Amino acid sequence: MIPDTHRLPKVCAVSYLNTVPLVWGMLHGPQKGLVDLSFELPSVCADRVRSGEADIGILPVIEMQRQGLEMFPGAAIIARGPVRSILLISKVPFARIRTLAADSGSRTSVMLARVILARRHGIDPEVRTRKAALEAMLAECDAALIIGDPALRIDPAALPYHVADLGEEWTKLTGLPMVFAVWSGKPGLVTPELTALFTDSCAYGLERIEEIAAREHAARGISAGLAREYLTRHIQFQMSERDYAGMQTYLQYAAALDSIEQFST
Repeated sequence: MIPDTHRLPKVCAVSYLNTVPLVWGMLHGPQKGLVDLSFELPSVCADRVRSGEADIGILPVIEMQRQGLEMFPGAAIIARGPVRSILLISKVPFARIRTLAADSGSRTSVMLARVILARRHGIDPEVRTRKAALEAMLAECDAALIIGDPALRIDPAALPYHVADLGEEWTKLTGLPMVFAVWSGKPGLVTPELTALFTDSCAYGLERIEEIAAREHAARGISAGLAREYLTRHIQFQMSERDYAGMQTYLQYAAALDSIEQFST
């Protein structure tokens, strides 16, 4: 499964709520103890795989492409419409954005914002990596990109700004789903055994969404109802043919906007 067969595979997972169903089996089910599991932001997971600190990660899809990694088929983090946890928030109309403060957590979301702003509004703003603090971000820049659990703690309807859900914007632009993250590892690590481990862990989690929402919501600073709605309505976890098509389209658009080799947050 991994070069050193005397140790468990080192797996880096994302610390956001949207990853919990994927790893529920590894945390509480039949897959527990089969991997050495750690948690980080998506961008840090990518860096750990790059450095060799982790064998496998649930990585931003753009990082899978950049690093030349192989994808484990089946389980992923997907939106097929509004995603709720990727919010572009602007003080000015979107076409007038010149500076964008971006949460450093996910490189896929940063590039998605750039793709949508370029293709829908004809702009490519300067991106500045900042902590996920909305008012501080907007004090410095025209717009802010908030992702993951911090976005879930924001009520978009209550904001006095222009707000776009980037899952919804992507679907309007392409008619396709948006794949945000996939299990990935260096070539040679994708085996039937590990693929089954990830898909089975996901299946175990999907059967226990009510339990996950009840156990996880308070630590995320959101209600159990929002956690349940998010994990059942906004996020999907099992890849379909259209999801693969959406992922390829995203990577093509990203490459056309700015070569992947030059992209960084």
